[in-house]
Amino acid sequence: MKYSKIEGLSKDISRLVFGTATPLLFAAVADGAGKKEIDEAFSLLDDMYSLGINTFDCAAHYGEVILGRWMEARGIRENCVVLTKGAHPNKYRQRVNDFDILSDANDSLCKLKTDCIDIYMLHRDNKATPVSEIINALNRLYDEGKIKTFGGSNWTHERIEEANEYAYKHNLLGFTSSSPNFGLAEQIADPWRCDAAFGDGCITISGTENKAARHWYRENNMPVFAYSSLARGFFSGAFKSENPEDAKKVMDEPGLIGYFSDNNLERLRRCEILAKEKGLKVPQVAMAWIYSQDFPVFALSSPQNKEQAEENIKAMEVTLTKEEALWLNLEEA
Repeated sequence: MKYSKIEGLSKDISRLVFGTATPLLFAAVADGAGKKEIDEAFSLLDDMYSLGINTFDCAAHYGEVILGRWMEARGIRENCVVLTKGAHPNKYRQRVNDFDILSDANDSLCKLKTDCIDIYMLHRDNKATPVSEIINALNRLYDEGKIKTFGGSNWTHERIEEANEYAYKHNLLGFTSSSPNFGLAEQIADPWRCDAAFGDGCITISGTENKAARHWYRENNMPVFAYSSLARGFFSGAFKSENPEDAKKVMDEPGLIGYFSDNNLERLRRCEILAKEKGLKVPQVAMAWIYSQDFPVFALSSPQNKEQAEENIKAMEVTLTKEEALWLNLEEA
């Protein structure tokens, strides 16, 4: 495992972050869940931790409860980096405001059974809310010792820059990390078909049209926690580029909506070629592409078992040439 750091947090952060939105962890907190479901969820978390994964991604509506129980049962809270998210809109209203930011953070602390969150992110943005209100609320949480550092998930780089400019001018803390979609696959549509009720929806920095965003992250050395790094199973290796219809058998609807395209199938085909040449598996090539970037990236992934996680970790040892990375992303013929 390789580790890195972000501004404002003294702990080492594993470059592979375990995403807790997995079936086993959902089952452990579902109605009727019992010892069997909880034991299976704990076993998966134990496996991830045993491999050196010390960083866990969750949110107000997934992962927090079971992660909190597990950390308490194992007595390892201080060894873990918890990234959780709040202020996600619901079907009734937008929720990116000071009241909901503060409320969600306090609820998260209780569910996680902790007194401080390592990395707190806003799950969505709402440009109708002034950055002053947002930065002031997040700084209040910091001043109260409830969060150590904060950032935004699905925030544009322009909006992050605006927030950090306000923070700088008012001698306050600003965003020190960001969690957009990022990976080899181009996100062709919002996977969850978010509409105006979900703020500004999903933000990606993948694809040719987002070169300017990636340039901004590079110039500002802003750490990226890349969600859907393997495009929700598009690069799982569970189907071949020559049999695209098989994708419908292994990918969920959000994955198909967000990533199933001719260009991404060509990226998959090139991954298959390079995997064969290097003696790797397709997800390892796609993961190695993420780690080859020239700005700090932490890959969020939700392996279903220890073996999958081991393969993703081994991808950190794979070196791609600049030409190979460009070729994989269709930037060279």
